[in-house]
Amino acid sequence: MKFYDIFNGDADGICALHQLRLANPQSSELITGVKRDIALVERVLPKVGDQLTVLDISLRANARGVERALQVGAHIQYFDHHATGDLPRHPNFKSHIDTADEVCTSLLVDQYLAGRYRLWAVVAAFGDNLIASALRAAQPLEIDRNDLARLHELGEALNYNAYGETVDDLYYPPADLYHCIAPYADPRDFLVDEPVFEVLQQAAAEDLARAEALAPEWQSEAVAVYRLPDAAWSRRVNGVWSNRLAQAEPERAHAVLVAQAGGYRVNVRAPRSRPQSAEVVCSGFTTGGGRAAAAGINHLPEAEVSILVAALERTYATP
Repeated sequence: MKFYDIFNGDADGICALHQLRLANPQSSELITGVKRDIALVERVLPKVGDQLTVLDISLRANARGVERALQVGAHIQYFDHHATGDLPRHPNFKSHIDTADEVCTSLLVDQYLAGRYRLWAVVAAFGDNLIASALRAAQPLEIDRNDLARLHELGEALNYNAYGETVDDLYYPPADLYHCIAPYADPRDFLVDEPVFEVLQQAAAEDLARAEALAPEWQSEAVAVYRLPDAAWSRRVNGVWSNRLAQAEPERAHAVLVAQAGGYRVNVRAPRSRPQSAEVVCSGFTTGGGRAAAAGINHLPEAEVSILVAALERTYATP
């Protein structure tokens, strides 16, 4: 029997796995990548009896890999908060899936573990820009305000590290970052003992300064659209910057387009005052998907940029 841990390389995926393995230590093969690298189950060639734990990647994007694994007799435990498609009906498939706006995968793991390592779920929720959910989860823990601010910063830093076209764009490969975090039951100890946070925070500050110098290419009362150049710093910062824009202007939807060959990679954030329909907009394009509050398009041709802007205006303009 072999164990596989298959997880998104962002804050939510890493922290979800970390909580599980703190509670249930298990040597496993790690399967992960950059944030948009979500069709991960197909990378595994399991055998009968193998155990697959899958965290924070869309079941809809992994349906074929999941079906193949179940057909050969593997067991799958699946935690996620993205759109699912049809759930497999199979005795070897155990799901913990909730697509509600205020939920992230680490909060689902927190529920599963009855709050045993909740501080890491708080970090993940902050990283996923679920500020209210993070604060609700933290409230019973009576965390010092300064510590809470640091956990917020850590979540953003871990999430920042996940954005890139390839792992080469990142400061730390997500599997390495997980291994760095793995010894720490309390993220506050990680912040004190490891230099990783300071490295990521400084790098993010430099990338954000570049992004913040840009003016929107398109802006209305309902929507703002930004274009970033084809550069490693653009690919790293676009997720964190999209979240910052949403926090700064909660009544407006935002789209951040990062140039790539023949088009753009797109991040969309619904208005925080109406965290809905982002995945509907993005799913209208061939490589789009995501959640109601935050979604994206892996490749948007140049000719379709105006179509995206029009779709955002139709969705979010005040009637």
